[in-house]
Order: sequence, then C-alpha cells, then structure tokens
Amino acid sequence: MRPPDQTESSVELPPRDHPMPHAEEAGTHVTTLPPIDGGKDAWLALASAFVLEALVWGFPFSFGIFQTYYSTHEPFANEKEGIAAISTTATAIMFLSSPFVALFVQRWPHLRLPSGLCGLGVVVAGLVAASYCNSTSGLLATQGVLFAVGGLFLYFPAFSVIDQWFVARKGLAFGVVWTGTGVSGAIVPWVSQWLLDRYGFRTTLRVWAVVFVVLGLPCPFLLKARIPSRARHTRVRPVDWSFLKQPAFWWFEMGVILQSLAYFLPSLWVKLSRVLQGSDVLTSSPRWIPSFSASIGLPSFSGPLALCLLNLAACGGYLIQGKLVDHYHVTTIILLATGISTVAILIFWGLTNNQAMLYIFAILWGLSGGGFAATWAGCTAAIQKSCRSLDAGLVMSLLCAGKGVGSVLTGPISEKLLQVQPWHGAAFAYGGEYGAVIVFTGITAVAGGCACIGRILHML
Repeated sequence: MRPPDQTESSVELPPRDHPMPHAEEAGTHVTTLPPIDGGKDAWLALASAFVLEALVWGFPFSFGIFQTYYSTHEPFANEKEGIAAISTTATAIMFLSSPFVALFVQRWPHLRLPSGLCGLGVVVAGLVAASYCNSTSGLLATQGVLFAVGGLFLYFPAFSVIDQWFVARKGLAFGVVWTGTGVSGAIVPWVSQWLLDRYGFRTTLRVWAVVFVVLGLPCPFLLKARIPSRARHTRVRPVDWSFLKQPAFWWFEMGVILQSLAYFLPSLWVKLSRVLQGSDVLTSSPRWIPSFSASIGLPSFSGPLALCLLNLAACGGYLIQGKLVDHYHVTTIILLATGISTVAILIFWGLTNNQAMLYIFAILWGLSGGGFAATWAGCTAAIQKSCRSLDAGLVMSLLCAGKGVGSVLTGPISEKLLQVQPWHGAAFAYGGEYGAVIVFTGITAVAGGCACIGRILHML
C-alpha cells in the first residue's frame, strides 16, 4: 500500500530503500526536502526522462529505415558492408558504457546538468555532421559513435534523478520513462520514412537535429535532483560495491543477459518489410535476407504493422510490469512475464501462417518480453534489502550493460541459426528459414526467468 504523502518539513528521514545522503550533499545544516512520489518537480523530472528516452533510444532503434535508404541510394549504395554497423555500434556503446556514466554521476552529482547539456550538444553535432557525410565510415563516426557518446551523458543521469523522486512508485515511474522507446518506435520510423522519401537523408538528419534541440534542451534543466548537491562542499563520493557480493545481483544480471538474447530477435526479424540485397540487417554477409513476414508470404505492410503493434504493446508492458513490481516481489512478475513470453514465441510466432497470428504474437511479446526492463526497479529493491547504501542508478546501468551483451551477441548468433533448418518442410513457421531462430528465442526467454530459481533456493 502506498504510504501517505509527506509534507515538507525541516527534518526528513531517508526513505527505507534510498541511501542516506552524504553530509556534503545535504549541506552542513538541516535541509528541507520536497515530498517523494509526487509534486511538480517530480512530475517534471518524470516527463523529461520520458522525452529523453524517446529521443535517445527511439532514433537508433528505428535505424532500419535509414539503413534501407543508405543501402539503395548514393553516395552509400556501394559501401553496404558497413551500414549495418552504424546502429549496432551506437546501441552497443550506449548499453555497455552506461555503468561508467552512472559512476560519473554518482561521484560528481553537481556535474549532472553541464554533462547533460554537453551530451545534447554532441548528439546534435553528430546528426548535423552526418548530414554532410559522403561515406559509410563518416556515418559510422557521426551517426554511430558521436550520437552514442552524446546520448550517454544526455540520458543516463536521469536514472539517479528518478530514483530520488520516487520510492513507493519507483517501478511505475521507471515504467513510464521506458514507454518513451515504445512511443518513439511507433512514430519515428514513419516520420523518418516520409522525410527520406521527400527530402533525402541530409535534410532528414538536420530536421532530427532540430527536434533534439527543441525537445531535448529543456530536459536537463527540468531533471532537478531531489537531494541538492553543492559543488564547493562536495568531495568525491566512494562507491559501494558490496552488492557485487550478493547472489541476488548475479541472478538478476544473468536473467537480463539471457532474456536480452530473446528480446532483440523478434524486433529484428519482424520489422523489415522488403528484401534487401548485399549487407543484411545484422551482419555483412552478402546474401538475400527476406523479412519473416515476407518469407511466409504475408503482405508487405504486415511487417511494419506488426512492429508498430509490438512497440505500442511494449508501452503497456512497461506500465503494467512497473506497477506490479511496486506491489509484489519482482520474481513473481518475472515469472508471469516469462510465461507469457514463452507462449507468445513458441505458439503464436512458431505457428504463424496468417496475419492475425503474427499480430497476436507482436502484442503478447510486447506486453511481456518487450516490457521486461520495467522489472529492473524491482530487482534493485530486492538487492537493497541486503545492501542499504546501494546506488540504484549504478545497478540499473549494470543491468542495462547486461542487455547490451545480448544486443551484441544477437547478430552473429542469429546469422548461424538462419543457416540451420532442422525442421525444413515442417508445418507453420517452424518449417521455414526462421524455425531455429524461433526455438532459440523461446529457450532464452524461458532462461531469462532464472531469477525465480534463485528465490526458490532462498538466494534472493
């Protein structure tokens, strides 16, 4: 049950699952702190984090539209081999480097605002520079590396701010933030496609740079920390690594890595609605790669529509799972999400032979596997029971890095799986090119619920 709203007072005890602020942060005298789980500044911080999520992650996750354009238009059509690396490089950098940004913010919290503004500047510079590129290597350096480095410092500091403002509603709050990816995933591809078809890539990238400035510039200012920091009194804060000795953390981390191997495969193979020649979506092997929907003879619009449904359903998944982890033990929600994911993959995806089955799969997978990251707030709460001074932002960034491991491994693994067709000629999707991919996705989705075993063994 949610505790009653606190009123502002001159003395406030720290929330039960929030680390005690250091004296250097709170000042040398008693500081009045605003209430948790509500209030104008809390909602503004939440809205800002949502916008940053939509901008920073929605753009690279919709890169398939740009890849199709780059692969078929000059001056990049003759350099197809490196185009796929642009998106994978950007997402890998942001996923795997997130713990370093979390450490930076945890040690120097007073630099959160300037680092966010610098990050926005780097993102915009990367997009504008990409609009002047005439080579794939130039796009990789700008739309890939520069965008990712700027996105790191623009987005990830929001983790620690949301953690300060929300306690009883922490899971729901982070769920709201992560719906930004689903919303942008349902909008950005269509807008980008229209801009590319009408104006070309140079104008499209500059338009998105303007969008980042208009929508992103207010966000670092609105992401006000609930616990103020004063630079002239702030010492470098030590990092508490004791949570790494807790079995709970490793159960959750292992589950995130395994689930992420399943997470990316449906999005990669459902989303393309046309056949690409040359460099495929995941690797640079020169072969024809049809989309899943095209491979079973569905209409060309079915792939993009299924992806749109998946992204919208993921929004519901983030909200529902985030709300549930605020009221139930996180492993209960992980078990529920794992069960629905398994049914969606092995039954509705594996037995797909018409549009209805594909769309049902997309919706169920979005609600369960697509919204799985909303359980991370519950994971940190479970770890905090044995590690009171835990920095939630650091733990979430490590879970995010675990998801990045899956994103990096998914490409080469799926390429090998596409070469294996053990049930060739069998009925439904299992007998097609993607049969092994579907089975592998189902197995890793089940394995992603391994934290439930940890609870049975009383290790959580």
